[in-house]
Amino acid sequence: MKIQNKIALIIISIILLINTCMCTKVQADQTLTTSNTSTVISSKSDSDMTLDLYSEAAVLIDSKTGKILYGKNEKEKMYPASTTKVLTAILALEKCKLTDKITASYDAVMSIPAGYSNAAIQPGETLTVQELLDMFLIHSANEIGFILAEHISGSVEEFSNLMNQKVAELGCTGTHFTNPSGIHDNDHYSTAYDMALIARYCMENDEFRKIVSKKSCTIAPTEKYQERYFVNTNDMIKPSSQYYYQYAIGIKTGYTSQAKNCLISASLKDNLELIAVVLGAQSTDTGKSGRYIDTINLFEYGYSNYKMQEIATKNSVIQEITIQNATKETKNLPILLKDSISSVVPIGFDLNNINYNIQLNENISAPISEGSVVGKITYNIDGIVYTSELLAGHNVEKSNLPILIVQIVLAVLVLFILAKLLSPKKNYKKKKYKKSKKKII
Repeated sequence: MKIQNKIALIIISIILLINTCMCTKVQADQTLTTSNTSTVISSKSDSDMTLDLYSEAAVLIDSKTGKILYGKNEKEKMYPASTTKVLTAILALEKCKLTDKITASYDAVMSIPAGYSNAAIQPGETLTVQELLDMFLIHSANEIGFILAEHISGSVEEFSNLMNQKVAELGCTGTHFTNPSGIHDNDHYSTAYDMALIARYCMENDEFRKIVSKKSCTIAPTEKYQERYFVNTNDMIKPSSQYYYQYAIGIKTGYTSQAKNCLISASLKDNLELIAVVLGAQSTDTGKSGRYIDTINLFEYGYSNYKMQEIATKNSVIQEITIQNATKETKNLPILLKDSISSVVPIGFDLNNINYNIQLNENISAPISEGSVVGKITYNIDGIVYTSELLAGHNVEKSNLPILIVQIVLAVLVLFILAKLLSPKKNYKKKKYKKSKKKII
């Protein structure tokens, strides 16, 4: 082989060797997935306790996650009556500004059957969306649902389509609405669980929360009326009521003769927000309101058996990994939790029995900036998944030692090969041996 070809071959080999050294991936523990034991939290902590309820259907959920803490016929189809109004209200908040002014039409006002609650709004009367929602959710004025429906969608039929589209988006599978106020219709139905899902969504809206927690509202004079004053129909938030519950923060009552007494309610205690829905409630044997008694019992059950527990704390060290191409001082990298994670768990639950999974990014190598995302952690708590990103706890500097070693080795190798190739060759001549013939004497 010519000397020039040999040198070219050496150079190509050196380039490939350098490439291999520089592209070597960091191995070891950071590419592994880690998990702990697989214990699952029980949904009912008190020996599957059964509450003696006066309601045909009921459910108690954690507002943060939607986890069911207690249920009775929670997915049976029922008539929701005026609890329907919470969905109409949230759609109005999403489609309108509170300062928008709406003029009531004759059709909207006159669409309400006799016997249903109203605010005696007159055709041609103009009110703001804020005023309408106050009367709608606090006084349960039925004509306001029709006024809002016409304003938002042009007709009650089109607004009903919007309502059904929204509940489908929220994951409701047993609900169908035909009007915005809960006027009785055999084809207007829902379930306790679906109404809880809707209420949970509504309570994420700050304006909605403010309205449903009001004990009363005052409406400014209009061209038709002097100042008007209305008291909330929800006795659970009125201190003067025998059904007052100190932790209650809303939401909405409902009643028709077909639906019986209904109530969606929310409460907040010790950082644990619960939502209870009761449908088809009857009076107790002593004539008390079954919907309030049931709701209070559901809340007390929830707070007696569950608590909001911090599972993992922000900036806590989840594990430590070794970065192979880092400097000695920075190679041991603590992995930190970006966000705190909290969940509803049974009181007395052992936190060591929670499923988790750590998944770090592939091929983590220096340099790494402090606070950069290096993976994520996932907790599975009673079928509900919580996740948080994992962050680098400090800067990781890249080590130059491996490169220096490679450079020295390659330099020595090149010099050795060149010395071999360029050194003068010795000529070795083959010796010729002649066969001698022996004389025979």
